[in-house]
Amino acid sequence: MAVIVKYIVVRNGEEKMTFATKKEADAYDKMLDIADNLFDFLEKSKIKPKIKIDETQLEEISLLLAENRMELIHVLRGLKPPKKPMAKPSTKPAVKPGVKKGLPKKAKTKK
Repeated sequence: MAVIVKYIVVRNGEEKMTFATKKEADAYDKMLDIADNLFDFLEKSKIKPKIKIDETQLEEISLLLAENRMELIHVLRGLKPPKKPMAKPSTKPAVKPGVKKGLPKKAKTKK
């Protein structure tokens, strides 16, 4: 029998997400905290009646900003957002060691 450890992020009695590591769960929980703070900030800043945002849109905007907080921090500081890192090239060899590339050689037949 296998034992599987799961980390579940719960907010207001509702399961939000399940993770395999505590680090991932903590990072997601922190992102949700930031989103909640952004929601409160945006909700309080609706002083001017020119901008009308319903609660669902406000929640989506808050989550978007929280998920992209590292780029947002640069933007708010007046800097260009950092370029997203390119995918790392595979370090694995394309061919297994000891195996030659190309088509297999034809077997010699005796006549």
